[in-house]
This record gives sequence, C-alpha cells and structure tokens, in this order.
Amino acid sequence: MADDTSRTGDGDLSASSAAQAPAGHAHHGQKDKLLKLVAGAIGIVFGDIGTSPLYAFRETFAGHHPLTLDRLHILGVISLMFWSMMLVVTLKYVAIIMRADNKGEGGSLALLALINSQSDGKKWTSGIVLLGVFATSLFYGDSMITPAVSVLSAVEGLAVYNPGFQPIILPAAVALLVGLFSIQRGGTSKVGALFGPIMLTYFFTIATLGLLSIVKTPDILFALNPYWAVRFFIDTPLAAFLALGSVVLAVTGAEALYADMGHFGRNPIRVSWLCFVLPALMLNYMGQGALLEREGYAALESPFYNLAPNWFQLPLIGLATAAAVIASQAVITGAFSVTQQAIQLGFMPRLRIAHTSASTVGQIYIPLVNWGLLVAVILLVLSFRTSSNLTAAYGIAVTGAMFIDNVLLTVVLLRLWKWHWAGAVAFLSVFYIIDGAYFAANLTKVPDGGWVPLFIGFVIFTLLTTWSRGRKLMVERLRESAMPIPIFVASAANSAVRVPGTAVFMTSTADGVPHALLHNLKHNKVLHERVVLLTVKISDVPVVPDEERYKLEDLGRGFFRLRLDYGFMQEPDVPAALKRVHDCGQSFKMMDTSFFLARQTLLPSSHPGMAVWREKIFAWMLRNAESAMEFFRLPTNRVVELGSQVEI
Repeated sequence: MADDTSRTGDGDLSASSAAQAPAGHAHHGQKDKLLKLVAGAIGIVFGDIGTSPLYAFRETFAGHHPLTLDRLHILGVISLMFWSMMLVVTLKYVAIIMRADNKGEGGSLALLALINSQSDGKKWTSGIVLLGVFATSLFYGDSMITPAVSVLSAVEGLAVYNPGFQPIILPAAVALLVGLFSIQRGGTSKVGALFGPIMLTYFFTIATLGLLSIVKTPDILFALNPYWAVRFFIDTPLAAFLALGSVVLAVTGAEALYADMGHFGRNPIRVSWLCFVLPALMLNYMGQGALLEREGYAALESPFYNLAPNWFQLPLIGLATAAAVIASQAVITGAFSVTQQAIQLGFMPRLRIAHTSASTVGQIYIPLVNWGLLVAVILLVLSFRTSSNLTAAYGIAVTGAMFIDNVLLTVVLLRLWKWHWAGAVAFLSVFYIIDGAYFAANLTKVPDGGWVPLFIGFVIFTLLTTWSRGRKLMVERLRESAMPIPIFVASAANSAVRVPGTAVFMTSTADGVPHALLHNLKHNKVLHERVVLLTVKISDVPVVPDEERYKLEDLGRGFFRLRLDYGFMQEPDVPAALKRVHDCGQSFKMMDTSFFLARQTLLPSSHPGMAVWREKIFAWMLRNAESAMEFFRLPTNRVVELGSQVEI
C-alpha cells in the first residue's frame, strides 16, 4: 500500500511522507493536470471542426445544391448535423476508435501498424495496408484544403462587415497563409501557448452568440429530435441526399481527435469534446438556424457573422481568423507528424527533419512538406477564389478517409478484439451506411472541384506505394548477392591487414555482408580492429524504450552485428545510441569510429520488378532522398560513402 501511495505523489516523496499528505492532494493534482490537457486539446485538436460553423450551415442553403429556406429544411439540416456529430464523432471516434490505440498513439498509420504487427503476415493484410496508405494520401489532400477554406471563410467576414472590403479578401488571405507557413521553421511552441486561450474564447463566443439567437426563436430546439432528419429524407429524398455533401462539413476534423490522441491522451479529448466543444458547436448551429428562420435570405450571406451585432462583427472577424489560423496550424503539424511516420514505416524516402524544440520531441519541421503545402494552398485559394467554391473540393477526402477507417475498425473488432461477427456486423453497418452516404453525396461534387483532393490523393498514393515496393525489391536484390557472414569472417579476418579503430557499416538487411564492406576491402585492402555491422530497424510501435534500444551479436574475430530499434514516432540518433553500448569490446568514441555508407545507383533491368515508369519515379525519389548521414545524425567528418549498383 505504501508503494502505491508513493507512486501517486512526486518522485522524491517517501512512502511515509506521502501517507501524511492530505487525502485529496493527489486527486487534486490529477484534476489540475487533466484540466491543462483539456485546455491544450481544445487549442490544438478541435481547430478544424471548430471553424466549420463559418461555412458548413451556409453551404447547405447557398452552395452547389441549395435548399429552399424553410422550416423543414432548417430543422432537418440541424438535426442531421447534430446526429452526425453524435454518431460519427462521439460514438465512432471518441467512444470506439480511440480505444484502438497503438501504445497511446492514434491515426491511420498508427492503426495500420497495430493491425500489421498482430496479423502474422496473413494474405488479407496487403489489402488493408493499401487502404491505410490511401487514407494517409487523402489526408494530404485535406491538409491542403483546410488552411485554404478556413482562412478564406474567416477573412470573407470583412465583406459582410463592409462590402467595400471585397477586393482585399484574396490578398489578405494569401498574406496570412504565407505568414503562417513562414513561421514554421522557427517552431510554434511560443505561439502554441496562446492556442488554448484563443480557442476557449472562440468557442465561448460562438456559443454565446448562438444562445442569444436561440432565446429569440426557441422552437429551433426541436431540431435535436431525429424526427426532423427522418422527415427531411422522406419529404425531399434527393435534396436531403445532396445536402449531405454540405452537412458533412460539420464533422470535418473528426479524424484529428484520433490522430492527436498521442499528444493529449484519450480522456482529455473526450472531456473537452463532450463538455465544451460539442455544446458550443450545436448552440452556434442552432443559433444560425434560428437567425435564418427570423430573417430568411437577408442573413444567408453569412449566418455566422450575422449572428453578431454590427459593433461586434469586426472583433468576431479577428477572433474567427485567429481560430482559422490555429486550425490550419494543427493540420500543418499533423502533416509533419504523418510524414515522419510514413518515413519511419518505409513508405517515403528520407527527408530533412528539423527539431524546433529542445524539450518536446514531437515538435518537428519538414521544409519540403511545409513549402509544398504552401504552394498548393495558395494555388487553391487563387483558383477557387471563394470559400463557397472551395467547399466543393472539401469533404470528399475526409469522407473517403472516414470510410477507410470503418474498414480498419472492422479488422480491429473481428481480428484484434475478437468480437462475434454478428454483433460486429450489426454495429458496423450503422457507420458503413452513414459514411457511405456521405461519401456518395460528396462524389456529386467531383465535377465542381471534388476531383482536386482525389487527384492529390492518387498522386501521393502512387509515390508512397512506389517507394515501398522499390525499397522492398532493392533489399531483395542486395540480399540475393550478399555473401554469408561466417564465410566472410573466416576468410577476411586472416588475409586482410587490420588497422586501429572502429568501422561501422550501415546495412538495411540483418544478414549477409554489406556491399560497403566488400567495396572497402576490395579497394583499401584493410579491415579495422573492430567491425560493426549496424542495422536500424523501425518497429510497429510508436516508442521503443532506451533500455530495449539495441541487440548485439558477437560474430568473432572483432566482428559484431548490432541492431538498433526505434518506434515509428522516434527519430534515429545513431551516435547517441552507440554511447549506451558497453558490451561490444571497448566503448565507442566518435573520433576513433568511421561510418561507411553505401549509396545505390539503379540500373535498368531486363526483367523489372515493377513498371518502367514506376521504376523511374523510384530512381528519382532515391536520388533526392536525404543523406543517411544526416538522417541518422552521423558526425559529418567521420563518414565515408561508397557507391554500388543494383538492378530492380
């Protein structure tokens, strides 16, 4: 009992002093920690779904498939939004999918790694992997559209306040976006400290504005009854189906709750959603509905901004713009995180990753992703010009990813959690019907711009699968031509001249002699006193503890095989890991250690393992990949690169 008590207090408290502490002290400390995490989650996780009121409700009545502005449609749309949030966000993501974490981490790639690690190489897993990779590809399309539509819809409030501001909307939006992407290289930890208070203020403000409008037209509360959603479909089935393409905008960002679970934990996200964000959003949507019931088409230009009195519209524009920037920041950070996971899991070539915080490991900056996103976002803004046009492209990537999440959830329920198939089918059919309807409704927007995220998704999917396939083929070819290590050690140890120092040969395969070692012996005709064959392996778990970092095998005669294990959320640091290795002869000293790397050059093959055009793409990606020296943080003055040629 004393041991348990000491663990709940500070690390340096003894059992006796902890036992003398007030009974509620530990509980109070846990409560304070939870509240801080809740505030942080509100600031980071809910930016995307939180800015949906700027455009989601308006688009159902003024978008590409406008509805008649009457009581049935207003109550029907709000009812659909409410029950979508309850079923899709609350039940599916918050209650169910967030339980399927990979050692605390969430997101499509984390879930994919979890399924892959527990499937024992079964045949059906290849299809699941492709679906998970495609969901990741769609995320990149979403991460380009979210900043464009969020910032543009917020800045458009200037024209609501004063039509004379219309000409400056596009330049202002572009300037904000350029500024946002430009600050990424310096890190966002200082700015991030403001995210929580700003988003808390934003949600409180939109909830208050909505509540004031509801008080004037209280019968809007009837919209919470699912009767109105059902009646909407019965009376006007085609219009209701097409309206789903805009209604789904109210739940965009739901997948962020799962993807960001590793940063805040399950409970803070659940508490912040159920107790704060969901009520605030529904109060605002019902307030917009009440406003349209009272004022009709006069308020339809922007029911969000028209909720506010004239004197408050300008401050509301500033607050909404700040919220839109925060929503965009969350998506950009998510793109960095997903890219890092994709690199570690072998779906992307190595890219330059810079740390922007000495204390927070997860704060990273990837220049190629950052500037690529900026170019894409500005092109979207200048091409579509209004948030209403952009919403035609918005939604299809999100609904596609949500539908794929259903497939992954099916595998989790049946294979990992061992649910009975009858219960699982009955439960999952609800989500398949809902997400299938949303995805089908969004397909009607393909000609009006929905093709953009699909095109982006297919391009990225092609790149990811090409790299994964090419790397697999290259490793197989290298393994085929590799000499068995016992034969090499027996022959080379006696014949070659041994020189002082340590040589570390980086190799992607855990068997056979690395090509760099063969080339070095062939050209320099010497071997170091200690030769280490080093393989860095990325596991299907987010984090590998330091005490489980390395596995060492003594091959005899000064040869060692060393494997370093990292999680897919960690960045390899080879010199730091080598300092912890003390059972490999003498300790590692960087000034006495040389690192040998092989740089492969692809040759055309008479029997290529994949299509020629994909082989050319792979060769281009290989040439432009980040150097292994920088990726593994090797000391620049201790690295030797040796070229090798390989056919795939």
